[in-house]
Amino acid sequence: MGFLDDAKAKLGDAVDDHGDKIGDGIDKAADVASDKTGGKFDDKIDTGADKLKDGLDSLDGKDDDIT
Repeated sequence: MGFLDDAKAKLGDAVDDHGDKIGDGIDKAADVASDKTGGKFDDKIDTGADKLKDGLDSLDGKDDDIT
């Protein structure tokens, strides 16, 4: 197993174990970005946060860890 495969497996395990906390962290980061930009880019920030959650959630092939 190569370095990237090992990193992907470890990240997938972390998402499986702590998906709710990771999702909350992404939401908080999106809220901070929204506050810093005065809400001007809320649609882009929300889209980015959703894509990040979907990408992390799909590491194990199932969409069941991050809400």
